[in-house]
Amino acid sequence: MQMISQYKNQGRWLGVLGFLLLGVVFPLQVSRAAEPVLAIKETVAAPPVTMKFDGSKVRIVADDPESAAARHQIKLERGKAAIVELPRDARDILVSDPAVADARVRTPRQIYVIGTAIGATNMIFFDEHGGQILNLELLVQLDAKGATDALQRHFPDSNLAVESLNNNLAISGRVPNVAASEQALAIVRRFVDKPENVVNLLAVEGDDQVLLKVRVSEMQRTVIKQLGVDLFGTLNRGGGSISRFGTSNQFNVSGSLLGGLTAGANKTVPGPGGDPFGPFGGVSIATNSISGVLQALERNGLARVLAEPSLTAVSGESAKFLAGGEFPVPVGRDRDGNITIEFKPFGVGLGFTPVVLSDGRINLRLSTEVSQISNEQAVTLQGLVIPGLSVRRAETSVELPSGGSLVIAGLLQNDIQKSIDGIPGLKDIPILGALFRSNDFQNNETELVIVVTPYLVKGVNEDQLRLPTDGFAPAGDFDSYFLGRLNGIYKRRPNPGTSLQGPYGYIME
Repeated sequence: MQMISQYKNQGRWLGVLGFLLLGVVFPLQVSRAAEPVLAIKETVAAPPVTMKFDGSKVRIVADDPESAAARHQIKLERGKAAIVELPRDARDILVSDPAVADARVRTPRQIYVIGTAIGATNMIFFDEHGGQILNLELLVQLDAKGATDALQRHFPDSNLAVESLNNNLAISGRVPNVAASEQALAIVRRFVDKPENVVNLLAVEGDDQVLLKVRVSEMQRTVIKQLGVDLFGTLNRGGGSISRFGTSNQFNVSGSLLGGLTAGANKTVPGPGGDPFGPFGGVSIATNSISGVLQALERNGLARVLAEPSLTAVSGESAKFLAGGEFPVPVGRDRDGNITIEFKPFGVGLGFTPVVLSDGRINLRLSTEVSQISNEQAVTLQGLVIPGLSVRRAETSVELPSGGSLVIAGLLQNDIQKSIDGIPGLKDIPILGALFRSNDFQNNETELVIVVTPYLVKGVNEDQLRLPTDGFAPAGDFDSYFLGRLNGIYKRRPNPGTSLQGPYGYIME
């Protein structure tokens, strides 16, 4: 009985020990059997194999020969790494393009995969018997997730997304205006090597259009005064000896006499002269002369320049306008010696790029120009006269509200030039010195103002627009020949519901 109880006690201890062993082993088997096997076809940082994905760790949980022979893909950002855990030891690793990705072996079953450059490559893992464990295709791209997170922080109300396309980042979504689009592009450009590697797929919700009105106003006043006296004399001493003298005063400011009054006088004075063959034994009567020319001019000039170009463009787009023409300018010769011609534009030009900001403010990058052909800057080359240009030009960037005006350029210029030409000493004699000198005076005054005014505009019905040619009627033969009219006399009926005060219609001065 004592032995039986002893065996019973031993059996009880063996039963408890066996129960404990079953309690430890069975949960391990259950947990392993209950562990789900995820077949991920494509993830951001994990290969689409029969594996388990945990953060940046790729764990192979099934050693399936068919799965090992298949190609599986993993997308990895440049400069980031992923961990590959294999079901059995790896002996060899083949990397098709080491410049794109690198593999670091920590243990035979744990390998670090690092994306080093943009591109695509594949890694094949072999065991000690030469069997293929895994064929992993690796696509290294730019950090699109980082760009997306930055956009969400700065534009929380906009649904913007960034996608990696090889060496480019494509940004898509909708933004309220062009200014927001430019800001979003500026953020994404920080995640690429070059600004042109950003593909803009943004859609602007607003269809803002900007009408820019520019006024170029200039007044020029010119005063020119010229006064000079030229003297010419002839002294006949007889015997064929004649002495001549004279003054020729130049108007250095203007270059020459520009017109005005030219008056002259001549005086002949007889006097003695020596002549050895004369009837009086060497004494004769000689003729001496003196003449003078008076030149005088006073000119007052006034010039008025007013140009008001207008141009409309969509926000964010550039527009150009030119009303004028082009004139030929010789620029060289060809192989045959013929003169080559290049045409230069002139007239009223306007170019600008508007960007509509928040609260209806408009950012403008504009360039305006008013040019005219001028003979003052003309150049003569081999008998060919090349005219010059008188240019008023302004280029700037400003920010204005819709309907606000701003003077972007102004000029106030006053040039005074005066010169006195004459005979040294004689020109300084009071009163009589005016006969031996010339005066040239020129005064140029210029006032120039350039004003810009942007407007936010929308399309309207065609019936609400009026053209300068509306209602114009050419004159008939009777009006043209007998009355000297250029256009016919007409009246326009007012629209119903409107009341017009005073004369109305087309006016030609």
